[in-house]
This record gives sequence, C-alpha cells and structure tokens, in this order.
Amino acid sequence: MRTVLEHTGLLTARALRGTGRVPVYMVMNLVQPMFWLLLFGSLFSSVIDIPGFAAGGTYLEFITPGIVMMTAMFGAAWAGTTFVQDMERGVMDRFLTSPTSRGALMIASMACQAVIAVAQALVVLVIAWLCGARFGGGISGIAVLLLGVVLLTAIFSAISNAFALVTGQQEALIGLSQIITLPLMFMSSAIMDTELSPGWVGVVARVNPFEWAVRVGRGALDGTSAAAEVWGHVGLLAGATVVMAMLATQAFRARQASA
Repeated sequence: MRTVLEHTGLLTARALRGTGRVPVYMVMNLVQPMFWLLLFGSLFSSVIDIPGFAAGGTYLEFITPGIVMMTAMFGAAWAGTTFVQDMERGVMDRFLTSPTSRGALMIASMACQAVIAVAQALVVLVIAWLCGARFGGGISGIAVLLLGVVLLTAIFSAISNAFALVTGQQEALIGLSQIITLPLMFMSSAIMDTELSPGWVGVVARVNPFEWAVRVGRGALDGTSAAAEVWGHVGLLAGATVVMAMLATQAFRARQASA
C-alpha cells in the first residue's frame, strides 16, 4: 500500500508539472463553459417563469452547477491524451516494464484531472457570483459540490484513459468527447429542468452519472435539498468511480498484449 501511495504521489506531481507547462490547456477548457454560463444565463433567464419549472431562484443560479459539472466532464474526457503521448514516446512501455504500480498510474491521472477540475470549478463559481448568482449552501455547500466534481472527473478520466490504452489513438478520445459527453449533458437537468423535458429524458437521467453530479452540486449549493438525496447521489458517484477505476486499470493488460 505504501508503494502505491508513493507511486501515486510521484506520478500525480509529474502530471501536474506537465499541465503547468501548458497553462493554456486550463484556459481553453473554460472557454466553452463560460460561453454557456454567460450567454445562456442571460438569454434564457425567463425560463424560470415557465409553468412547471420547479427550481427556485434565478436561471443563472440553476445553471451554474450544471456548468461546473460540464467543465469537469469535458476536461476529464481528454485525460487519456497524456497516456497517448506517453505511448507514442515509449514512456508507457517503460512504465509497464518497471515496478510502477498500474493502479498508481491510473489514480495519478485521475487525481491530476481532479485538481484541474476543482480549480476550474472555483473560477466558474466566482464568475457566477460576480454576475449576481447567490447560493444558500455556503462554504459547506461549495465543498460538497467540489466533492461531486472530483468524483465525476474520476469517472470520466478512467473512461478516457481506458479508451487511450485500448486504442492508442487520439481520434478515440475525440470520438469519446463527441459521442458520449454532449448527449449525457443534454439528457440531464444541467440546463433544463427534466420535468419540462420528454419523459424518456427523465428516465435516462436517473441512471446518468453526469445527472447525479449535477444534483449533488445543485442540492449542495441551494442549501434546501434533503441531505439524504444529496449524499445518496454522492454514494452513486463514489461507487461508479471505484468500478470505473478498477475496469480502466485492467486496460493496461490490453496495452501490454498489443505492445
């Protein structure tokens, strides 16, 4: 266990140093979410007046947790890029022929993406606050939202890394981003109350991990949702994180078999 923790710490630091050398990466990942937050938050401000729209407060306050989670998911979907680069440079093969823990390789990637996602989430929250959004959950609510960000990031980082290991191609990650992330976002309550969506959207949302994270963030920030509901969704995210991390770690075998 100590070895795994040591390897995880060293590999996480390596990944963060690599990200620090390209700060534009974090900035570019914020461009689209900011576009959604500022433009949609203004254009659709009257959505809350539609009969049946259950959320209280302003539309900006409603959409902010969804934008936070969108930023986390979109960024995590590209986590496998580092693995692809390591494979192209021969670094991954050296890792796999060394005593380096496979689990540490996976957890370190997830941890690096989580640190980035938390920093971006705080930026989105600050911008939303400057635009007039107010949240009753206070500091504790923000902390729970950030927990949801970490878990959601871990889930999609694991998926992205598995794609990268199995395919070894950047194109696979592009496909992942286009085919999975956008549909999951639209089949959730990130930008629209599912009570106003087609019935099948609500059904899909119940098993959508992105929706779980949105509900954690919204419930924690508004401070009025039942604790059991918020922590129930946290539990679902945590369970999915463990399962995906274990499955993704098995993808190293596919890489070794193809090497």
